Amino acid sequence: MTDKQPWQWPESEWRAKVEKIRAGRPLLHPDVPRRWNDGDKAAVLLSFDADHESGALRDGQTSPGLMAQGEFGTRVGVPRILEVLKRYEVHASFYIPAVCALLRPHEVPAYVESGHEVALHGWIHERNTLLTFDQELDLLGRAADVLQEQSGRRPTGIRTPSWDFSDSTLEVIRELGLLYDSSLMADDAPYELLADGNPTGVVEIPVEWIRDDAAYLEMDRYSGLRPYLSPRQLLQIWKDEFDAAYSANSVFDLTLHPHIIGHRSRLVILEELIDYMRSHAGVWFATHEELALHIAPQLTAGQDFKTS
Repeated sequence: MTDKQPWQWPESEWRAKVEKIRAGRPLLHPDVPRRWNDGDKAAVLLSFDADHESGALRDGQTSPGLMAQGEFGTRVGVPRILEVLKRYEVHASFYIPAVCALLRPHEVPAYVESGHEVALHGWIHERNTLLTFDQELDLLGRAADVLQEQSGRRPTGIRTPSWDFSDSTLEVIRELGLLYDSSLMADDAPYELLADGNPTGVVEIPVEWIRDDAAYLEMDRYSGLRPYLSPRQLLQIWKDEFDAAYSANSVFDLTLHPHIIGHRSRLVILEELIDYMRSHAGVWFATHEELALHIAPQLTAGQDFKTS
């Protein structure tokens, strides 16, 4: 660990830090027409980070008010979301911290019974960049054990809590044999992760704050965090994002939170968005795992994603 200021780093140091975790080859070739599942034109991935009380618990904040705000996510938001997904016959990915799964052992089985993916989201929504490799591996390994016990199968993917990806996270992902990550932002289509310039075989399904409800709708009375768009203004942003992905035969992935999107005036825009996307021909609604499995063979083949 150097005591030098960043402007004093030699080139070897700043170059090594930048290249620690990078985007490798794209897994959607920009110049090749693609067809997804059953000849579909574009892939839509809906995902829900079931954080509930864990964000506050992580920081040692246990006031009844904060606990109630998180409880809304599981008590009200999740049932509403599951009903919407069932009505539209859409499968989604649910990322849940192990502590939330342990608080309500019925929640993960409900996702599985409805045909949804259950994937890793840390132990207690911890901040990975504050952990050592051993701590991060221990927490995520125990979280995987919890989700496997409750869901009946080992999770294959991860979204790091708060998208906090440490210098050790990729090594932890590989140690646990995970297929994909969905926490980084180097592209708006899937790519392979590199570690110190070397291919890893790990699929990255990138996220973005533009496609996250928390960036627009979250509220904290004691800070400057305030909703600054109406839900219907936000709906237009997501429609535009989908339109661009559809035109490019690419991927539109959306990150939502039950305690945020699950409110009545907000859930209605999710329904309208699904209606809008379903009005387009050839849209494949997939889980993150399904998408990763669909493109993973290209990694072993050593080729970019191409289909005939």
